Amino acid sequence: MPLDVIMPALGMAQDTGVILTWHKSPGDPVSEGEALFEVETDKAAMEVEAQGSGFLTDVTAAAGEEVPVGRVVARISETPEDTGTKPELAQEKPSEPDNQASPAIPEGEQVIMPALGMAQDAGLIVAWRKSPGDSVTASDILFEVETDKSIVEVEAGHDGFIAALLAEKGEEAPVGHVIAIISSEKPESPVQLSLLASGKSAEAAEQVKPAESVEPAPAVKQPSAPRQTGPAHGVRAVRGRILASPKARRLALERGLDLERLAENGYPQPYHVKDLEVLESLPKATAPQPSTAAPGRYLSAEVTADGFDEFAVWAAKEAGLTDASSLLAAFAGSSLGQNEATVALETFGKTRIFAMHGRRLGDLAEVEPEAVPDLRLRDLRFGRLSTIQAGPEDTPVLSVLTSGAGLKLTLECTAEQLDASAAITLLSDFAGRMEQPLRHLL
Repeated sequence: MPLDVIMPALGMAQDTGVILTWHKSPGDPVSEGEALFEVETDKAAMEVEAQGSGFLTDVTAAAGEEVPVGRVVARISETPEDTGTKPELAQEKPSEPDNQASPAIPEGEQVIMPALGMAQDAGLIVAWRKSPGDSVTASDILFEVETDKSIVEVEAGHDGFIAALLAEKGEEAPVGHVIAIISSEKPESPVQLSLLASGKSAEAAEQVKPAESVEPAPAVKQPSAPRQTGPAHGVRAVRGRILASPKARRLALERGLDLERLAENGYPQPYHVKDLEVLESLPKATAPQPSTAAPGRYLSAEVTADGFDEFAVWAAKEAGLTDASSLLAAFAGSSLGQNEATVALETFGKTRIFAMHGRRLGDLAEVEPEAVPDLRLRDLRFGRLSTIQAGPEDTPVLSVLTSGAGLKLTLECTAEQLDASAAITLLSDFAGRMEQPLRHLL
């Protein structure tokens, strides 16, 4: 089944993206994780990776073209030939309201459900931080959204007043759908609607999927052996990202069902509502043993941004170190207090591995991605996130975010990875290097 490649929303205020260049041509083979194209937003230029393996087909946008967020720009198919079907917008067109008594949607700047990951198709609204009629600035936290990875706070992206909220707390909105309106003037009659009332329901999004894209669930009453030994072609492995429709995700959550069990038993993705019957018929899973994992630690610090920005300009001019991201990796690795360290640098879906064999900037070199990192560093300076708390991972995680005119630094780890004293020392040293980079040269 072809996998749609969409123009992602890399920021709340972004409604289009310019394709700078394609790294693949129509008919070329692609592997999951390979860079497909580069897209330019008002913040930066970023590479977009393939979310599956196959062949690039049905390319509908050329280099230099500006494409609306959510539009399908290509497909990844099982064969190098085009599928013969025309890609459409990833979301449905707003329908005319059936109820003439429904309140009119005010005019203003639109706030959409962002794509916090390329494989994300919907987000669950955990809480609204603002109410209809409230005044907001672009940097105010507007709502909290839950994805399969974490709960993230999302900024308003515009100055003005909340003219309409088009989804309620606890509802799941498809990526790219308008969920709020911000007007420049205070509205006389602000609107509060649910997804169903505003014509943006996740169920409606599922109904507009092309019929040929729905893969029937296996007709079994008593499942025996899995019908395949691994995930279907172009789908992430078990315990990776699970592809499912918004309605299937919501119903599975309400019924206490784990969609990963379908993947574990070999059923191909994506999953739809009919697959929940198969999931319910699977043998009950053995109850998990009580977790003995060490508790997580979360530390944060705020520093000014001027020190690092000025140092990056100096390093590029005087030392020829033009890769500012590698400077971040060097600061993070040196903060571990080791002569040998490996740092995984993540920048909006792209991961690079750096190895340090000393304490100087010149001792840093990029290595093969198979290397096991001692520390994971997330460079989120050019995104819209103002805070993050995703939970401990297999290695300690440092994150760098923009906070007002400065930077917010966070460290997440388990007690087994770093004791309290070591965690405080790591973040304090990293914060000191970011605010006073010349410490790195001493």
